[in-house]
Amino acid sequence: MTIEKRVDRVTFKISGPDATHLLHDVLTPPVLEDGEARWFALLAPQGKLLAEGLIGWADGAHWLDVPAAVTENFFKRMKMYRLRAKMDIEMLAETHAVGWSADAPETGIVHRDGRGEGLGYRVIAALADAEDWAEGTGQAKARIAAGIAEMGPDFATEEVFPHDIGMDHLGGVDFKKGCYVGQEVVSRMQHRGTARRRPVIVSGIVAGARGDAVVIGGKSVGTLGGVVGGTSVAIARIDKITHGSAASVAGAPVSLALPQWARYDFATPGGDSEDD
Repeated sequence: MTIEKRVDRVTFKISGPDATHLLHDVLTPPVLEDGEARWFALLAPQGKLLAEGLIGWADGAHWLDVPAAVTENFFKRMKMYRLRAKMDIEMLAETHAVGWSADAPETGIVHRDGRGEGLGYRVIAALADAEDWAEGTGQAKARIAAGIAEMGPDFATEEVFPHDIGMDHLGGVDFKKGCYVGQEVVSRMQHRGTARRRPVIVSGIVAGARGDAVVIGGKSVGTLGGVVGGTSVAIARIDKITHGSAASVAGAPVSLALPQWARYDFATPGGDSEDD
C-alpha cells in the first residue's frame, strides 16, 4: 500500500485533562473524543484563517496537522491560549511525518478524511516508520476533484474566511457551540447570508497557475488555487457566474463546476444567487 509523504504538513499532539475543552473553545469545529477526523481552523479575531487541517482523537490525545509555513505561529498562539490549562502541546516536526493514503493503512495514527467521498486517509507516523513514503499528487487530485481548497497550495494565511472555502458546509464550523476566536464575524456571515466567495472547480486549464484570474466577460470573478492535472479549486464570486458562463484562464477557455457537497448555486441570469 502506497502512502504519500506530505512534506508541507506538520503534526501537533495535544493531550491532557483540559485539552478537549480548550480546543473546543478555541478552534472552529466541535472537538470531541470520538475518533472522527474533523476539518478545523484557528481564526484571527477578524475571522480569517490562521491555520487549518484535520483534528482527530487517538491514543488519548488530539492529533492535528497544519501547514508547515504556519507552524511556529500556530504553536505560539496555542501556548498563549493554554494559560494555566492542564494540557501538553507537542510540535512533532522533528519526530513524525504526515502522510496520505487512498486506503486505510495498518500502521500509524490513521483518520479518514470525511469531508467528501474519495478523500482517503490522513496518516501520522514516526519518521522511522515513514522512511519508504514518497511525495505524490494523489491527495491533491482527490482534494481538487472534491472541490476542497487547502492552505498552502490554494491560499495563504489570513486570506480567506471559513465560508470562502466551504467549511460551513463540510463540518468545519460549529454554529451551535459558544464563542471561539473569530466566532462573531463567522456567525454574522452565516446568519446574514452574505457569503458570496465560494469554492468552484475549474477544469481544462492549459496555461494557468495559482493566483491567475478566472475571467468572465472580461472581468475577474475569482482566483485559481494550485493547478494539478489541468484542474484547480478557485475561490470565486458565485454571484458573478451563471450556468453556462464562458470562462477563461490566461486567455484559454475553461469549464466551471460546483462541488457535489455545495448547497450554494451560481447566479440566475439577470438575478442574484441564493445561498442557504
